[in-house]
Amino acid sequence: MEKSLILKEMFLNEFGLEEQDIRTYSPLTLAYIGDAIFELVVRTVLVERKNTQAEKLHKAATKIVKAETQALMIEALKEELTEEELAVYKRGRNAKAVTRAKNATMSEYRRATGFEALMGYLYLKGEMERMIKLIHLGVEKAEVTL
Repeated sequence: MEKSLILKEMFLNEFGLEEQDIRTYSPLTLAYIGDAIFELVVRTVLVERKNTQAEKLHKAATKIVKAETQALMIEALKEELTEEELAVYKRGRNAKAVTRAKNATMSEYRRATGFEALMGYLYLKGEMERMIKLIHLGVEKAEVTL
Protein backbone atom coordinates (compact mmCIF):
# COMPACT_ATOMS: atom_id res chain seq x y z
CA MET A 1 0.00 0.00 0.00
CA GLU A 2 1.24 3.50 -0.86
CA LYS A 3 2.58 5.44 2.16
CA SER A 4 0.09 8.29 1.79
CA LEU A 5 -2.81 5.83 1.74
CA ILE A 6 -1.47 4.30 4.94
CA LEU A 7 -1.50 7.78 6.51
CA LYS A 8 -5.11 8.26 5.47
CA GLU A 9 -6.04 4.85 6.90
CA MET A 10 -4.40 5.88 10.18
CA PHE A 11 -6.63 8.97 10.38
CA LEU A 12 -9.74 6.97 9.58
CA ASN A 13 -8.96 4.22 12.08
CA GLU A 14 -7.74 6.38 14.96
CA PHE A 15 -10.67 8.79 14.84
CA GLY A 16 -13.32 6.25 13.87
CA LEU A 17 -14.06 7.97 10.57
CA GLU A 18 -15.74 6.47 7.54
CA GLU A 19 -14.35 6.77 4.02
CA GLN A 20 -16.14 9.59 2.18
CA ASP A 21 -16.68 10.17 -1.52
CA ILE A 22 -14.61 13.32 -1.91
CA ARG A 23 -16.16 14.01 -5.31
CA THR A 24 -19.22 15.17 -3.36
CA TYR A 25 -17.27 17.69 -1.26
CA SER A 26 -17.83 21.34 -2.02
CA PRO A 27 -14.86 22.96 -3.75
CA LEU A 28 -14.54 25.39 -0.85
CA THR A 29 -14.27 22.47 1.59
CA LEU A 30 -11.49 21.04 -0.57
CA ALA A 31 -9.81 24.48 -0.61
CA TYR A 32 -10.12 24.68 3.18
CA ILE A 33 -8.09 21.51 3.73
CA GLY A 34 -5.88 22.27 0.71
CA ASP A 35 -4.84 25.59 2.22
CA ALA A 36 -3.72 23.82 5.38
CA ILE A 37 -1.86 20.99 3.69
CA PHE A 38 -0.10 23.37 1.28
CA GLU A 39 1.06 25.50 4.20
CA LEU A 40 2.25 22.36 6.03
CA VAL A 41 4.30 21.31 2.99
CA VAL A 42 5.83 24.78 2.65
CA ARG A 43 6.63 25.02 6.37
CA THR A 44 8.17 21.55 6.35
CA VAL A 45 10.45 22.41 3.43
CA LEU A 46 11.48 25.71 5.02
CA VAL A 47 12.27 24.11 8.39
CA GLU A 48 14.21 21.27 6.80
CA ARG A 49 16.21 23.69 4.66
CA LYS A 50 17.19 25.98 7.50
CA ASN A 51 16.66 25.72 11.22
CA THR A 52 16.23 29.41 12.03
CA GLN A 53 14.04 31.75 14.05
CA ALA A 54 10.30 31.16 13.87
CA GLU A 55 9.69 34.77 12.80
CA LYS A 56 11.97 34.37 9.77
CA LEU A 57 10.32 31.07 8.87
CA HIS A 58 6.88 32.66 9.14
CA LYS A 59 7.84 35.57 6.87
CA ALA A 60 9.27 33.17 4.28
CA ALA A 61 6.17 30.95 4.42
CA THR A 62 3.69 33.82 4.04
CA LYS A 63 5.41 34.94 0.83
CA ILE A 64 4.73 31.51 -0.66
CA VAL A 65 1.26 30.63 0.66
CA LYS A 66 -0.34 33.92 -0.39
CA ALA A 67 -2.95 33.99 -3.15
CA GLU A 68 -0.71 35.80 -5.62
CA THR A 69 1.97 33.09 -5.47
CA GLN A 70 -0.56 30.25 -5.59
CA ALA A 71 -2.13 31.83 -8.68
CA LEU A 72 1.29 31.98 -10.38
CA MET A 73 1.96 28.35 -9.48
CA ILE A 74 -1.32 27.01 -10.83
CA GLU A 75 -0.90 28.92 -14.08
CA ALA A 76 2.53 27.33 -14.47
CA LEU A 77 1.09 23.89 -13.68
CA LYS A 78 -2.02 23.79 -15.87
CA GLU A 79 -0.40 21.89 -18.74
CA GLU A 80 0.84 19.24 -16.27
CA LEU A 81 -2.59 18.47 -14.80
CA THR A 82 -4.67 15.46 -15.68
CA GLU A 83 -8.20 15.99 -16.93
CA GLU A 84 -9.55 15.08 -13.48
CA GLU A 85 -7.16 17.46 -11.71
CA LEU A 86 -8.01 20.29 -14.09
CA ALA A 87 -11.73 19.74 -13.43
CA VAL A 88 -11.15 19.95 -9.66
CA TYR A 89 -9.10 23.13 -10.11
CA LYS A 90 -11.85 24.71 -12.23
CA ARG A 91 -14.54 23.80 -9.67
CA GLY A 92 -12.48 25.51 -6.98
CA ARG A 93 -11.70 28.53 -9.14
CA ASN A 94 -15.35 29.00 -10.05
CA ALA A 95 -16.72 28.53 -6.52
CA LYS A 96 -18.52 31.54 -5.12
CA ALA A 97 -16.56 32.48 -2.01
CA VAL A 98 -17.97 35.06 0.36
CA THR A 99 -14.56 36.43 1.31
CA ARG A 100 -11.54 37.55 -0.65
CA ALA A 101 -7.84 37.85 0.07
CA LYS A 102 -6.62 41.13 1.52
CA ASN A 103 -3.71 41.66 -0.84
CA ALA A 104 -4.80 39.93 -4.05
CA THR A 105 -6.99 40.65 -7.02
CA MET A 106 -10.24 38.73 -7.35
CA SER A 107 -8.73 36.79 -10.28
CA GLU A 108 -5.69 35.78 -8.20
CA TYR A 109 -7.92 34.82 -5.29
CA ARG A 110 -10.12 32.61 -7.46
CA ARG A 111 -7.14 30.86 -9.07
CA ALA A 112 -5.57 30.38 -5.62
CA THR A 113 -8.83 28.86 -4.37
CA GLY A 114 -8.73 26.46 -7.32
CA PHE A 115 -5.12 25.57 -6.49
CA GLU A 116 -6.03 24.93 -2.86
CA ALA A 117 -9.05 22.83 -3.89
CA LEU A 118 -6.76 20.69 -6.04
CA MET A 119 -4.26 20.27 -3.19
CA GLY A 120 -7.09 19.31 -0.82
CA TYR A 121 -8.52 16.86 -3.32
CA LEU A 122 -5.19 15.12 -3.83
CA TYR A 123 -4.54 15.01 -0.10
CA LEU A 124 -7.95 13.54 0.71
CA LYS A 125 -7.57 11.01 -2.11
CA GLY A 126 -4.34 9.87 -0.46
CA GLU A 127 -2.25 11.06 -3.41
CA MET A 128 0.41 12.83 -1.38
CA GLU A 129 3.19 11.94 -3.80
CA ARG A 130 1.33 13.56 -6.70
CA MET A 131 0.45 16.58 -4.58
CA ILE A 132 4.06 17.13 -3.48
CA LYS A 133 5.33 16.61 -7.03
CA LEU A 134 2.91 19.25 -8.34
CA ILE A 135 3.89 21.69 -5.59
CA HIS A 136 7.58 21.18 -6.37
CA LEU A 137 6.96 21.57 -10.10
CA GLY A 138 4.85 24.68 -9.51
CA VAL A 139 7.59 26.22 -7.38
CA GLU A 140 10.15 25.54 -10.11
CA LYS A 141 8.04 26.66 -13.08
CA ALA A 142 6.76 29.82 -11.38
CA GLU A 143 10.27 30.53 -10.10
CA VAL A 144 9.14 30.77 -6.49
CA THR A 145 11.91 30.94 -3.90
CA LEU A 146 11.26 28.25 -1.32
